[in-house]
Amino acid sequence: MLKSKIQKIGLEFDKQFYQRCNKFVSLIQEWGAIHNLTSALHTSQIYDNIIDSIYPLKFLNTFNNFADIGTGSGYPGMLLAIAQPNIKASLIEPKTKKVAFLNFVKNSLKLENIEIIHKKAQDILPTTYDLITSRAVTNTSLLLSLTKNLSNTHTEYLFYKGSLYQDEIQKLKQNNYKIINVGKHRNYLYIRRKGLFNDI
Repeated sequence: MLKSKIQKIGLEFDKQFYQRCNKFVSLIQEWGAIHNLTSALHTSQIYDNIIDSIYPLKFLNTFNNFADIGTGSGYPGMLLAIAQPNIKASLIEPKTKKVAFLNFVKNSLKLENIEIIHKKAQDILPTTYDLITSRAVTNTSLLLSLTKNLSNTHTEYLFYKGSLYQDEIQKLKQNNYKIINVGKHRNYLYIRRKGLFNDI
């Protein structure tokens, strides 16, 4: 069922991806029932969150590494890392309970491309990522400010937004971005490097 849903949006993955996704579903249901990781524990809800997480692979530029700010119960960073096992992923999460879960998933699924960082983004020593992602953490301007130590002029940003994103966009001091609307409640804000890409 998950495979057909993903194929319907135009993405293709190997057998290992689906095996890992199925294991992820089981783990989040097991942990979620005990540790209150997320309220979305029905299989169909988890499938929707998986698809929501990986949908941007349809339009993102090529990247070699990424940092996900506030990964929480795994969306989107864990799923992007499962979908791109050759890409280095840094999952940044300050809450101990959720870090424990992310580490358990990493080890259970043997995800060697993932690093779990138990810190706030602004407390990480300066480094640079090709892509910075975040879903439902804070507003765009604050996210850009909090991740200055993780970016340079070549870094791109992918922020998962709901329906009330227009006010944030108006405050953005950026003009090199696209909004990709998918359904009624999902908008992907993609801030891109200037001059390096065609329109989406």
